[in-house]
Amino acid sequence: MDILAEKNQIHAIIGLGNPGAEYAPSRHNAGFWVVDALAAQQRGQWRMDHKMLGQLCQVDIEGQSCGLLKPTTFMNHSGQAVAAFMRYYRYENPQILVIHDELALLPGQLRLKRAGGHGGHNGLRDIIAHIGTEFLRLRVGIGHPGDKNLVTPYVLGATSKQVQGEIQRDFPLILQALQWLLTGQLDRAMQLLHCAPD
Repeated sequence: MDILAEKNQIHAIIGLGNPGAEYAPSRHNAGFWVVDALAAQQRGQWRMDHKMLGQLCQVDIEGQSCGLLKPTTFMNHSGQAVAAFMRYYRYENPQILVIHDELALLPGQLRLKRAGGHGGHNGLRDIIAHIGTEFLRLRVGIGHPGDKNLVTPYVLGATSKQVQGEIQRDFPLILQALQWLLTGQLDRAMQLLHCAPD
């Protein structure tokens, strides 16, 4: 692997969401949906780790080992779990990918973003407070309810199978892109996701 690829190589993937069966079908759990799909594809097993404040899963993709994390701290305190996870495994910021729901994108739209602010996302806000801004994010579009006063029930309320299907329609592309991210092919992954049909 060349130096540039190694610099862009992802070693850990963190999906954001809220724990508990009542939140499982909510749009805010799109990050959980992605890492669950990746774990299922690789036949990985989730286990609770109280030191990490979350559920962990280890998978091997294309010969590369990757740690998966689903924080169980609830969204607004995601940074506590992410910081504990990174500290224990000695991950650096450029080695992690955080996957989260994104109101500013239509359902099913996908965007990779290098660093930046939190954009009003409380999970990102707390992660940034704990580790700073320099980490890769995958934004999974969930659409916007059209009124800021409706955002909370919109992101936390249960969704139909049809709505989940719209958000998850390009998950096969995400799983392919994640394989490339694990081998340092950031530009290739970005091109695939950003060219996905809207």
